[in-house]
Amino acid sequence: MKCSARLVNLCTCKHVNRKIMDLEFNKNEDVMKLALSQMRKRFEQIRLGGGKKAIEKQREKNKWTARERIDYLLDEGKPFIEIGAFAGYDMYKEQGGCPAGGTVTGIGYVSGRQCVIVANDQTVKAGAWFPITGKKNLRMQEIAMENRLPIIYLVDSAGVFLPMQDEIFPDKEHFGRIFRNNARMSAMGITQIAAVMGPCVAGGAYLPIMSDETLMVEGNGSIFLAGPYLVKAAIGENIDVETLGGAVTHNSISGIADYKFATEKECLDQVKKIVSKLGHTQQAGFDRIAPKPPRKNPAELYGIMPADATRPYDMLEIIERIVDDSSFEQFKQDYGKTILCGYARIDGWAVGIVANQRTIVKNYKGELQMGGVIYNDSADKAARFIMNCNQKKIPLVFLQDVTGFMVGSRSEHAGIIKDGAKMVNAVANSVVPKITIVIGNSYGAGNYAMCGKAYDPRFIYAWPSARIAVMGGEQAAKTLLQIQVSAMKAKGKEVTPQEEQQLLNEIKGRYEEQTTPYYAAARLWVDAIIDPIETRTVIAEGIAAANNNPDIPPFSTGVIQV
Repeated sequence: MKCSARLVNLCTCKHVNRKIMDLEFNKNEDVMKLALSQMRKRFEQIRLGGGKKAIEKQREKNKWTARERIDYLLDEGKPFIEIGAFAGYDMYKEQGGCPAGGTVTGIGYVSGRQCVIVANDQTVKAGAWFPITGKKNLRMQEIAMENRLPIIYLVDSAGVFLPMQDEIFPDKEHFGRIFRNNARMSAMGITQIAAVMGPCVAGGAYLPIMSDETLMVEGNGSIFLAGPYLVKAAIGENIDVETLGGAVTHNSISGIADYKFATEKECLDQVKKIVSKLGHTQQAGFDRIAPKPPRKNPAELYGIMPADATRPYDMLEIIERIVDDSSFEQFKQDYGKTILCGYARIDGWAVGIVANQRTIVKNYKGELQMGGVIYNDSADKAARFIMNCNQKKIPLVFLQDVTGFMVGSRSEHAGIIKDGAKMVNAVANSVVPKITIVIGNSYGAGNYAMCGKAYDPRFIYAWPSARIAVMGGEQAAKTLLQIQVSAMKAKGKEVTPQEEQQLLNEIKGRYEEQTTPYYAAARLWVDAIIDPIETRTVIAEGIAAANNNPDIPPFSTGVIQV
């Protein structure tokens, strides 16, 4: 009877636990789907660029929008990874905003070849260059150079946004860097094609002429250092746009352009023809076999990721819904358990995965270790695995949900700084392509060690659940509050508990706003915010891009602590 009662109790307990888990899963799923719905809603607004009226003005001039041009150019049925869709999001409010940074950019297939595409959006301030526009364009050129991809410019821009010229014109990473990159890419043998479909003025006029081939659309395309108004003011000459720098002028007189077309369709058809004839270059040779879908349902990613960023979960469950056949071969499985390292395949590509484990684990001594924290043993393990992947020429994938390195006297005395430096050294000197996915938290030095933006990942993406900051909102707000309250008390002002709580809420609100994936994407700290189900695709396309660059330098770590 006692055994029977115990069995009933056990079954009841399991049933209750399962119900709790199901409820938690459903709650997480609802929160993630709501976040995705919000993301799509915001993106649909961004897709309109400067708005419906501005689009209609394009139509009146027989011009397509930037997105229509790209859609026509791309191969049907092939993936297009848009980069920087949220660039400039919620920025430049005084200037009326700059949706997508005034450009539409990404990586897609043209005539069967993977290409980088950069298209000015004329509906946004006549395609003028804001500071974020320059940063976004430089990022796309960086992608083209790192991965040896052809780059196609669809030019339609009025030039630098003059009210902000000081933030876009003179510095090292400003507008002029674009033309330096044009020259560098040409020297590297990277094909550049410029289709001029609207204005191309001032310094921007150098971009098409520094490309391999320049195409122009009659009636709309124009290239000149100074427009008719400036020419009149400078030298007193009266001249119209077409005579000064139209398609006929540059094809027949100056020789600047190589082709002219009556319509945008004809122009883009010629771009496709040019790309179709490009010779195939040597590849890096990253291993790939026939892909297999994950055995575990990727749609379950929505429910696994906790709505509360502080709650634990098993990162292995995430990995098994991303990798081929849900197969993940762990490296040093019983050592340094707060970081998961191992080999897998994604869409057939061999990868090494470094991921933060978010469950509470026990080390061999039976000591508890908090999930998401990097300890001495996990840093040591990750460093060794990263070096192994570099030896074997295996691309690395980082799955970030990290709160930082372990603190306190015990960790300090055990040399956490030394072991952390070992991991950072391995990441910094890694020569194989690195792709980073910010799944959850990305805090402090953990961001660096797990290949944040500063460590040159080939591509870096964020889930809607991502949070990027020097530390968590709660800790940061309390730290900032202490500083502010101390300053007020130093001036002789007494602070009541109610005032202190109000200050804390205000500080926390401001800080939390800066940790969102939208804040990061607006400033191009991440390339895009993605649906978790797209994780396999963006990683696979990233490795496919990286495989086009065979120049992998020898791996060397320099001085590394052991």
